[in-house]
Amino acid sequence: MLLATLPDKYARVMGTDWSTAVETNPDGTAKYVPNGLRVIEALLVRKFGAENVAVCYPDQLDRFVGPETRAVGIHAHNPLGITFATDVYAGLYGRDCEPVNAAEFRRLIEHPVLDEHRAHLKLIVGGPGAWQIAHKGLQADWKIDTLVDGEAEEIAADLFERAVRGEELPRRIECKSPKLESIPAGINRSTLGVVEITRGCGRGCQFCSAALRSGKSIPLEHILGNVRRAVEQGADTITLCTEDLFLYEQGKRFETNLPALKRLFESVAAVPGVKHIMLTHGSMAPVVVQPHIVEELHLAVDMSVNQQHPESTHPDKRYAMMFVGLETGSVRLFKQFMKGKSYPFRPEQWPDVVLKGMEIMNRANWFPMCTFIIGLPGETDDDTRQSLDLLYALKDAKWCVIPTLFVPLDETKLAAKDGARIARLTELQWEFFFTCWRYNIDFFRRQRSVQWKVNLGVPIYYYLLGRKLFGQAMKWPLFRLGHFPEWLLRRHLYLDCSGRMEPVYKTPAEVPIPEERRRPELPALV
Repeated sequence: MLLATLPDKYARVMGTDWSTAVETNPDGTAKYVPNGLRVIEALLVRKFGAENVAVCYPDQLDRFVGPETRAVGIHAHNPLGITFATDVYAGLYGRDCEPVNAAEFRRLIEHPVLDEHRAHLKLIVGGPGAWQIAHKGLQADWKIDTLVDGEAEEIAADLFERAVRGEELPRRIECKSPKLESIPAGINRSTLGVVEITRGCGRGCQFCSAALRSGKSIPLEHILGNVRRAVEQGADTITLCTEDLFLYEQGKRFETNLPALKRLFESVAAVPGVKHIMLTHGSMAPVVVQPHIVEELHLAVDMSVNQQHPESTHPDKRYAMMFVGLETGSVRLFKQFMKGKSYPFRPEQWPDVVLKGMEIMNRANWFPMCTFIIGLPGETDDDTRQSLDLLYALKDAKWCVIPTLFVPLDETKLAAKDGARIARLTELQWEFFFTCWRYNIDFFRRQRSVQWKVNLGVPIYYYLLGRKLFGQAMKWPLFRLGHFPEWLLRRHLYLDCSGRMEPVYKTPAEVPIPEERRRPELPALV
């Protein structure tokens, strides 16, 4: 994910080939593509027959587009490189640096074979990043007939049928979340063995579109059918795709259904050929409500591909990873933009929930990959200090922390707000950013060869490029990444990471569930 944020010109130098380092079938079709594209494939095969549908990578496009082609559908994940991580990390190299994922999408959309046959085909673009094209006004420039926003199960077949007939298509279609029965079984393997288990979330975070859609769970037999097909086509790793693992077959008010989760893991693990199970997203509050959840889902660790970390207590040194959105340490911002994330706890309890949840996860060898958002609308220096306080309290945690900048995504409540810009970061925000990466290097990249390269590279970067792009504000925060001594840094920065500073937050022994939010069968303290 992070390598895709590199500027295209530097990615090439590093030997990263994003379009051809993939596998094809003997006929040139793709062995694996994103799961959303596989869903569309299944719908079109059902409508037009397998002989009339091909799914391929950009480098094989000219093998399948010809005089008889009537519609080309393109999956856009992050076509302009303007979401979260990409917009941050490419910017470290300069304002005009195009990230590799944007360069690859442009190469695809401007492919000569599309121009050659443009007169008799319709170009349809969908996927989670399709909104970016409309946002930047590029639909006409790229000769795109239709942009599809949202989940397209209930419109895809009809849309492509109209395209095949040569009819005029709508410029843009906004789709609602489909009924479960509209989601087809997969036909072919997805990238990373992704198999969907839920859709939507419903916790209401204002910066996220999935959080605004109520959650629903894919039936177990449907899931297992997709697992079997993936394994039959060479996958030995299954990635359980969800906005929140703990909402699978959820009960009332986001109640975790542990028996259903255990049945899911055990059923997937029992499919012959499955060696590994990987996770996508989850939330922290359910772990604090029921601490035994992660212990009982031990297959997430036992069958993880992640291993050989010295901090793991597992016999094979394995650990589970899952994306967990922490987003902010500011109670004010949390209450304003994401208060449902802490339910059944109150927003004011968020720092305690984070610290307790991390302790519980780490004890079970779950090392989460957590995100924080810098520059939420109205963020003040005091808000940033509170996030730094929470970050400092997590300094000994077993985790990876990814700082991102706020991006106003379409179909969210904050879509009309201004996004954060790396060039406008304050010194406190820079400190948060680079302290996160210092933690990551120290926990996941302890090798001396890595450490000295970072330590040497930091001052070189700052004096050759960083101060020109961002000025003095990034200097001392960046030097923390380079392991400059804290006796020097603490005179310039908010945190003193030498260990002498007393943390504002400490992991509580218990986090009380408010009486009015507590189910009768749960104790008052967990």
